[in-house]
Amino acid sequence: MNTESHVVSATVLDLRQQAIVPMSASAAAGDMARLRDAVNQALDAGLSVAEAREILVQVYAYAGFPRSLNALSELMKVAEARRQRGLQDEIGREPGRPIPKGDALLAAGTANQTKLAGRPVSGPLFDFAPQANEYLRTHLFGDIFERDNLDWQSRELATVSMLAAMSGVESQLQSHIGISMNIGLRPEQLYGLADVLEARFGLEAAERVRLGIQRHLEARRE
Repeated sequence: MNTESHVVSATVLDLRQQAIVPMSASAAAGDMARLRDAVNQALDAGLSVAEAREILVQVYAYAGFPRSLNALSELMKVAEARRQRGLQDEIGREPGRPIPKGDALLAAGTANQTKLAGRPVSGPLFDFAPQANEYLRTHLFGDIFERDNLDWQSRELATVSMLAAMSGVESQLQSHIGISMNIGLRPEQLYGLADVLEARFGLEAAERVRLGIQRHLEARRE
């Protein structure tokens, strides 16, 4: 694919959405040098510090706490360096509603998971390890997706980018491509995400997304 096609396809994402892609991928890959540049570009594109922080906290659910914490540390350093240079980045806001606790959190997370997936999530794996699905419902779809200071489409753009940056998680990437379309992201926007990945992160990650989109669209036509 030539450079011109990247530019055309990427325009289906606004500058803020485009900026989410390399930041999320770099954080998941543990590439701090690339993350530093991506964070600066994201803040320049209008992402608030709070939104960037939300995305980098979410990294823990897909790439583990060590990479999430390292990425948050990098964001903190970049934000402080920009402040010292006189840049006035938008701080952003915290969630506007309280996060449920206990059984209410599990119920909210289950409802969020069902809405995102388009159906109740079950299967042999979760029959074998039901606690895994409970953790997903409470920690990921509850604690994280109940936080309303970052919209779900932005969270899914981040998630697809994170998973694309890692090898061996194609099944999860495929699932989140489906989730992205369930919540209104169009195929051309996801192809735009892939083009941003190719231009600003790496071809291998971009090709994972393109293959995942193709497979999802083929499955929908069957």
